[in-house]
Amino acid sequence: MSEQTWDSAWIQSVLPHRYPFLLVDRVLEMEAGKRIVAIKNVTVNEPFFVGHFPGHPIMPGVLIIEGMAQTAGILSMTDRDGREDELLYFMGIDRARFRRPVVPGDQLRYEIDVQRLRQSFCKVEAKAWVDGKLAAEAVLSSGTVKR
Repeated sequence: MSEQTWDSAWIQSVLPHRYPFLLVDRVLEMEAGKRIVAIKNVTVNEPFFVGHFPGHPIMPGVLIIEGMAQTAGILSMTDRDGREDELLYFMGIDRARFRRPVVPGDQLRYEIDVQRLRQSFCKVEAKAWVDGKLAAEAVLSSGTVKR
């Protein structure tokens, strides 16, 4: 892809997600159809920290998985003709593992590598890192449907 700013405004032009459920702040690298690297800055102001857990805030693992899935969605929907008429649905999670807690002040680095990409199906290997340490990993599947 050409030089481009892959900021929050651009991400929202690709994904239908919005705050507080948009869990990707910026794309750092992208190789069309192959891989993507993005970040999420985790702040104490995240609404889920109110109840998870009071006095000991930890980002829910399911939201880390969702952030990885959104990053994969950016990759699979970028440069896709007719994406305005499609939605990308999360279809599967395999081999999910959580390696360390994610807390306020952390920056999640999502690294997604495509295993299989077809017209209406995508399967990726996803990893989430904090300070060079693996926080979570999974194999994720998604598919497109008409809106």
